[in-house]
Amino acid sequence: MSSDDETGQAARSHFTRRDAFKVGLAGASLTIASCATATAAESAGAQAAEASDPNDGIVTDLNLTRTISEYIANIRTAAVDPEFLELGKRHILDSFASAVSCKDLEPAMLGRQYALSKSRDAENGATMLATNERCGLVDAIYGSAMIVHGSEINDFIPSAFVQPGPAVVGAAFGIAENRGGTGSDVLRSVVAGYELCGRMPKALGVRTLYANGIANHGLGPCFGAAATTASMLGLTAEQVQHVMSYACQSASGSWQWLLDEDHIEKTFVFAGVGARNGAEAALLVEAGYTGVADCLDNAEGYMNHRMFRQGADHNPAYLIEDLDTRSELPLTAYKRYPVGGPTQPAVQGIMELLPQTSPQTVESIVMEMPGRWDAFRNAEMPALNLRYLASIMLIDGRLDLVSAQSRERFNTDSQVHALMEKMDVIHAPDLEVAEGEERTEPARVTLVDSRTGTHNVFVPFVRGFPSHPMTRDDVLDKARELMAPVLGNGRTEEVIDATMNIEHLDRAADILPMIAS
Repeated sequence: MSSDDETGQAARSHFTRRDAFKVGLAGASLTIASCATATAAESAGAQAAEASDPNDGIVTDLNLTRTISEYIANIRTAAVDPEFLELGKRHILDSFASAVSCKDLEPAMLGRQYALSKSRDAENGATMLATNERCGLVDAIYGSAMIVHGSEINDFIPSAFVQPGPAVVGAAFGIAENRGGTGSDVLRSVVAGYELCGRMPKALGVRTLYANGIANHGLGPCFGAAATTASMLGLTAEQVQHVMSYACQSASGSWQWLLDEDHIEKTFVFAGVGARNGAEAALLVEAGYTGVADCLDNAEGYMNHRMFRQGADHNPAYLIEDLDTRSELPLTAYKRYPVGGPTQPAVQGIMELLPQTSPQTVESIVMEMPGRWDAFRNAEMPALNLRYLASIMLIDGRLDLVSAQSRERFNTDSQVHALMEKMDVIHAPDLEVAEGEERTEPARVTLVDSRTGTHNVFVPFVRGFPSHPMTRDDVLDKARELMAPVLGNGRTEEVIDATMNIEHLDRAADILPMIAS
C-alpha cells in the first residue's frame, strides 16, 4: 500500500488503522513483516498436506506438559541463573514505574473502576498496583494489569509480540498480598511467568498465530500469568499440568485490537484479559478442578491442533529448550519513550533535533523507517502516529505520557493539526533487515527549518531493545523519571532499593504501600 506524499495533505488522512489492519500492522511491538507476505500457493500447499496426511506435524514424544509443569512448580527452590534473577528485578521495577505513572490514564482508570464495581473491599482480595484500592483477588490482578499497560511505556518481547510485565507482575503481587508470599517467591514466579509469556507464542508459531487471527499479545500473557500464579500458590507439578490445560482453554485475543483507536481494547488484550484468565486457570486447579494432564503432548490436544501444527513456524520444542540455561528475559525490551516500539528511534531523532527548530520556524520534518511505515504515518491511535507525536514534541519541547495518547488533543488541537501538515513518514527500504535477523527499527529524520537550515540525524537503535539493552543504571534512571513526579524523590529511592533487594523481603506485599498514591 502506498501513501500520498503531497506536502499539503491534510493532517488527518483517510488511511486509518482499519486500513492498516488489512495489511498486517503489528502495532506497538515490531512488525511481523513475513506474516504479510504469505502467498496463496503456500496456503494451497498447506491444505494439500492436510488432505494427504491429517496427522502430519503431530508431536507427542517431547514430554512438554510434564517438563514445563515441573519447571514452574520447582522454580521457587530451584537453582536459577543469577543473571535471570537480576533481570527479573529490573522488570518488576519497570512495571512498578509504569503503574505509578499510568494509574490515572483512561485505560487504567477504566480497569480500576470495573474491578471495584465487581468486588470493592472484598475480604478475600488484594490491592491494585500503585493504588490503595482493594477488591477481589482476580479483579485486583486484572486491574493491576490494566494499570501497568495504561500507556505505551511498559516492557515487551519483540520476538514474541507480547508485553509480559502487566499480567505477570500484576498476578505475582496480587497472590503475594493475598497469600503472604515472600520477595523471593515473587521474583522466581516472575521469572517463570516471563518464560511462558515468551516461549508459548514461539512454540505455537508467531507467524502461525498471526495467520489464524490469534493475537500473541493476549495468548502469551495468559500462560505467563498462569505460570506465575501457579508458582505463587505452590501448586505441585501434577497440578500445574492441569493449570496448563485451563490456560489453553482460556488463552484468547484477536488481531481486531488493531482497530482500536483509544488504547482501551488494546490494553484489555495486551494486559487485562491474559492476567485475569491466567490467574483464574491456576486458582481453578487449586480449588480442585482437573483437566487434560497431557494437553501439550496429546495428539488431539492444544499444541497439536492442525491450525498450529501445520503452520510454517510451529516449534513445540521451543517451549522447553534449555530451560535452565536460556531465558526470555534477555530478549525482553524496555521502552524509553511512551510510544509504540517501532516508533522509538524516530521519536529519539526528533528529540535530538528540537534545539534546531520551533513551531514557528519549522518547514518540514521527514521521518524514514522500515516496516509498516505507512501505518505509523496515519495511525488513529495518538501514541502510534508519528506525525502527531512530532507535532506535540515541537510545541511542548518534550514528550509526556498524557499528551502522547491524548485523544482530545489529537482530534481538536488546531496548532497540532497545522504542524502535522508539515510532517511526513516515508519508507526506508535500505533500513529493512532480512527475515530472521534482529530488528532494531532504525530511523532517519530530516528537519528543514527557516532559521537554522537543514539537519539530518540517523538513529540506528534506541537503548532498551534486546540488541542494545538498558544497563542497570538506565533502568533505575527510567524508574526515577516516571515515579519521582508522583511519589517524590525519597519514596522513589525506597521503592528502588526494596525492589532491587526483593529477594530479602519476608513479605513481598510490603512494597505495595510504597508505590501507592
